[in-house]
Amino acid sequence: MSYIEFDKSQLINLEYSLGKELIRSNRAGAYASKTIVGCNTRKYHGLLVVPQPGIDDENHVLLSNLDETIIQHDAEFNLGIHKYPGGVYDPKGHKYIRDFEADPIPFIIYRVGGVVLKREMLFMKNHDRMLMKYTLLDAHSRTRLRFKPFLAFRNVHQLSRANMQVIDKYENTENGIRMRLYPGYSYLYLQFSKLVEYTHVPEWYYKIEYQEEMNRGYDYQEDLFVPGFFELPIRKGESIVFSAGIREANPRTLKRLFSAEIKQRIPRDSFENCLANAAQQFIVKKGKKTGIIAGYPWFGRWGRDTFIALPGLLFVTGNIQTGKAVIDTMIVDLKGPLFPNIGEGYQSTYNSVDAPLWFFWALQQYALFSGKKQSVWKEYGKKMKLILNGYRKGTRFNIKMQENGLIYAGEQGLALTWMDAVVNGKPVTPRTGMQVEINALWYNAIMFSIEMAELAGDKKFVADWKKIADGIPTVFEETFWDDQRQYLADYVNGDFKDWSVRPNQIFAASLPYSPVNEEIRKAVITKVQQELLTPRGLRTLSPKNPYYKGVCYGDQATRDQAYHQGTVWPWLLGPFTEAYLKIHGKSGLSFVNELYHGFEEVMTEAGIGTVSEVYDGDPPHRAGGAISQAWSVAELIRTKYLIDLYENLDSV
Repeated sequence: MSYIEFDKSQLINLEYSLGKELIRSNRAGAYASKTIVGCNTRKYHGLLVVPQPGIDDENHVLLSNLDETIIQHDAEFNLGIHKYPGGVYDPKGHKYIRDFEADPIPFIIYRVGGVVLKREMLFMKNHDRMLMKYTLLDAHSRTRLRFKPFLAFRNVHQLSRANMQVIDKYENTENGIRMRLYPGYSYLYLQFSKLVEYTHVPEWYYKIEYQEEMNRGYDYQEDLFVPGFFELPIRKGESIVFSAGIREANPRTLKRLFSAEIKQRIPRDSFENCLANAAQQFIVKKGKKTGIIAGYPWFGRWGRDTFIALPGLLFVTGNIQTGKAVIDTMIVDLKGPLFPNIGEGYQSTYNSVDAPLWFFWALQQYALFSGKKQSVWKEYGKKMKLILNGYRKGTRFNIKMQENGLIYAGEQGLALTWMDAVVNGKPVTPRTGMQVEINALWYNAIMFSIEMAELAGDKKFVADWKKIADGIPTVFEETFWDDQRQYLADYVNGDFKDWSVRPNQIFAASLPYSPVNEEIRKAVITKVQQELLTPRGLRTLSPKNPYYKGVCYGDQATRDQAYHQGTVWPWLLGPFTEAYLKIHGKSGLSFVNELYHGFEEVMTEAGIGTVSEVYDGDPPHRAGGAISQAWSVAELIRTKYLIDLYENLDSV
């Protein structure tokens, strides 16, 4: 029995199966994604989605889908499925599906009369190529397969429309063809491992609908171009491999390529292996640059997400050098004391107060896991001082250290923290002032820097910053703590203190250097546990608050209103676990272990074998947002590391 599998009754129930999605990326940032039954429900779905440097260097859907047809005795059975207006699904290939399993790679078993066909999908790790292997397990008479490719050639964030500019000509390649629908695009190579007949019958398929785009309030109808179809015979017991790539393949090596690629896969035969399998898919290498994609299918590189996800994705899993390469790549885009919030190079935006402070935490984790504390200051000390001095003197977006040593940040109309949703030009949670997690991170950054400087013998830096560090705990407590309420304010601006119960206070209890005493940390953990903790992570706002929104669903404005107003974020389970175990030690293991293993259920929900970006604040905590989020996966991996760490300690 496979760890991840679905049976016929689940698969033919579209209400159930269309909510289950596959995602597989490669190290260049390309990916393939679809539902488990093959019907695309998002504009982001596609069998070959690759960056296009000749257009905009963003991901583009080249091959949207591939319809397979089984032909016997002149009878045709189309295995494809598309949604059209009026709730019409045509063809209805899902009715032929009998089984789905995901280990070591996703495969489906189709049964049509006496024909049993197995289809395996594999997206190559280091090449922009999708491989699909078809094996005829059983057949009682001569069988042929027909393949009809649906092409899009458009940016993942857009939709295609039938037009007269499309280039409908093709060129023959070995066992296939190559095409590109518009100038500037890579050629798409469609090839098979055996000789195939191609019939060129170009036509448009109109108004294919994407249900998830409709649910999210976006345009949801698309016209796709089908250039023609491929046809070939297949014998019982025979396997053929289909290849879709932006480089020509050698058909004679496709079967060996397929087998070799499978051997490199981390099996998805357990919860831990699913997380490890998902973790590697966020790592992207382009030339000398190594980065982390924040989430699939629509996110790119985000500064804070990179530093938060980095330890769980790479350091905990033993990939120290790759993790260091991510840090070194990010440093290239450091501008003054700020790291990019979104993007890289000339496309970077720098409106994040916390990304530079999470950089210090990532370095802390690097020092911990690499054992190279002695070299941190020598290698990164200049950048660490640049950031600290920049915040101390003041920088963009009114980010500045005040006389009391705390950080103030924000301007009207801006959202600089991770709670950054904006609706109609206005931040949903502006939080201008002294934010609790920013100042916890600030104190941790200063203390870690002092620790590294002391190791390196940088007495001048230590003398310059120790007085500031020594004064912060008292001021932090006076600013954020309330004895009667027994928790920390979310942010403070002048005489105003926001007492909304939010998860941001948990960082004051979880970070390696905490600005508050054990009694306050206990109280913070209790408050967070009582009002914010769910089986899927921490809510972003207490349900007791009148502004709480328990469901994150609808168009973008509606979702953004809920995004940080009650929606649950799994990544926050990491800091909660760390804070909880620091207080409760081994006696807290049973509780956090139960929370961790509760996530096993999501391996067969939404993104198969991975963890979504967010979940509803209200039960049953339905998944939402991106189907595979880097820091969600990373902090679950780090949670397991913390559990194992405390289990192996003689005393805590």
